[in-house]
Amino acid sequence: MSCNLQVPTVMTHTRVHSIPCHAAIYLHSHFHSKVSILTTPHHRSLGCVAVEAMKAVVITTPGDPEVLQLHDVDDPLINDGEVLIKVAASALNRADTFQRKGLYELPSGKTPYLGHECSGTILAVGNNVTRWKIGDKVCALLDGGGYAEKVAVTASQVLPIPPGVSLEDAASLPEVACTVWSTVFMTSKLSAAETFLVHGGASGIGTFAIQIAKCQGARVFATAGSDEKLAACKDLGADVVINYKTEDFVARVKEETGGKGVDVILDHIGGSYLQRNLDSLNIDGRLFLISIMGGAIGEVNLNGMLTRRLTIHALDMMNLDVAARLRFRSAEKKAEIIREVEKNVWPAVAAGKVKPVVYKYFPLSEAAAAHKLMESSIHIGKILLRPQC
Repeated sequence: MSCNLQVPTVMTHTRVHSIPCHAAIYLHSHFHSKVSILTTPHHRSLGCVAVEAMKAVVITTPGDPEVLQLHDVDDPLINDGEVLIKVAASALNRADTFQRKGLYELPSGKTPYLGHECSGTILAVGNNVTRWKIGDKVCALLDGGGYAEKVAVTASQVLPIPPGVSLEDAASLPEVACTVWSTVFMTSKLSAAETFLVHGGASGIGTFAIQIAKCQGARVFATAGSDEKLAACKDLGADVVINYKTEDFVARVKEETGGKGVDVILDHIGGSYLQRNLDSLNIDGRLFLISIMGGAIGEVNLNGMLTRRLTIHALDMMNLDVAARLRFRSAEKKAEIIREVEKNVWPAVAAGKVKPVVYKYFPLSEAAAAHKLMESSIHIGKILLRPQC
């Protein structure tokens, strides 16, 4: 015996609206009126229930890049206030390598899949979402899950694609834009005519920080470890480039500033650079630590800090990398940062004054190779993954 089941048109995952009753139906427990109808072979059967499947990169066990494998997994469910994005591209961040190694715990209730940012097309919207609609092209700051074909994200963490930027390249922007704007500008208050030093100028964060600081009228210093990277920093707008392997960056900063030092430093090294960073600061200078790649312990001359009124800011150090710590910030704080980025950064991107810097694309199935490249540190800018390549 068969019959037809009429499916409400408000379903978030609905594919068809009339099917035989023996077809598989997945009932969302938290949306009692919502069901997902699976009429394609791309699903996984669980007894009498079938769950729609997608491809995602899975950490099979903590370890080296080879532990990353592409598997069929359940589609994400969307809650109130969330949207579902079909991923066009996702960007790598150093935090992904730490998560792969098992070096920090996931936030409670969050996806176990890697990926802190993505771009793509909205497939579905949850209740109470007013700004976004199905079909919108967007990019987003994620709480994880970007290494997949689909991802659910809080609507307040979604941004429009800036004019002039491709849908895929836009995946390189959310994390670096949110990191740099919230640290250098919202907290450290870098202003026009001040001086700014960013360590790792050829990194994803570094390439973005050089551009936006220059756009805001600052004089920009950048460190990097090769001639190729120094040239890239110069091309992006850095006024002074310093090879940290062959030069003393403190001495060079002092030389270039008439002995004063810079006003703001963005640093990912931490302990081994701490006193040297402070020695590089001007009176009333501000140091912002976003990671501790060079160690968590450093000795500081407090007398120098007091007499020159220096300030040290740091993100929550419960994790090793800025993207990981953004993930742990409150939804309200992330929404505030997103609003500030759209207001202050997106116009510069639209005007072509700040551009995505993408080093290489990999297919999602080659996430392990992408991680190897990131850990080699030979790249300039961002490394991106594409679900289909």
